[in-house]
Amino acid sequence: MNIWAFKLSTVACGHHLHTPMFFFLLNLALSDLGMICTTVPKAMHNSLWDTRNISYSGCAAQLFFFVFFMSLEVSLLTIMCYDRYVSICKPLHYGTLLGSRACAHMAAAAWASAFLYSMLHTANTFSLPLCHGNALGQFFCEIPQILKLSCSKSYLRELGLLAVSVGVVSSCFVFIVFSYVQIFRAVLRIPSEQGRHKAFSTCLPHLAVVSLFLSTGFLAYLKPPSISSPSLDVVLSVLYSVVPPALNPLIYSLRNQELKAAGNAFKLVR
Repeated sequence: MNIWAFKLSTVACGHHLHTPMFFFLLNLALSDLGMICTTVPKAMHNSLWDTRNISYSGCAAQLFFFVFFMSLEVSLLTIMCYDRYVSICKPLHYGTLLGSRACAHMAAAAWASAFLYSMLHTANTFSLPLCHGNALGQFFCEIPQILKLSCSKSYLRELGLLAVSVGVVSSCFVFIVFSYVQIFRAVLRIPSEQGRHKAFSTCLPHLAVVSLFLSTGFLAYLKPPSISSPSLDVVLSVLYSVVPPALNPLIYSLRNQELKAAGNAFKLVR
């Protein structure tokens, strides 16, 4: 947990880091920390005590927070892509389009929509009768695994909601791809090699995080049923639910010189 605490305290205490990019980076760090805390502690507890038990209410809470932080992550990564787009393609309008009020509104919208979205999924999922046992083939409470236990035709309602979710995530993905096409076109028009390198270096951490998060998520949920197996499902779930939030702070800290410099200064004054 030290890398998250260090990252959060560095951005919070470094006043020169109070910019839109670092504001959204702080929100992303909170989302990453929340996602890890939702699944890993319970999995570690079960592993240490050699048990696979979780209460019904605990499962509902875990599902709520997992969906909440997953959807928040998608929203924040999309907003951060917009930040990079405006910064590189519309630099003269950056202060207007991404002022402190606009950033606060976008962050609030991301958190509020994630909350409503997770409430909808949790209420919809746990309103279904479960009659095919109580064993989940996963190390945490996941919607597809819970639906396998339902014997009600109402599960089609949740499948419809999941289909809408895939559509929303796909729309975010298309927006990110389109934005980066415009960003790369703008960067390639920069006359100096140093300017191009600086522009690319501000985009690479975000692009790496987005690629890791969305590729593992799509692989876990959209893989063909013919290659599905309990062990593969667990491996893919770890890849999209644990690996991206664990690596995000490392990716940004290694690539961002401002954050590294602020971190060194912060360590000196402590």
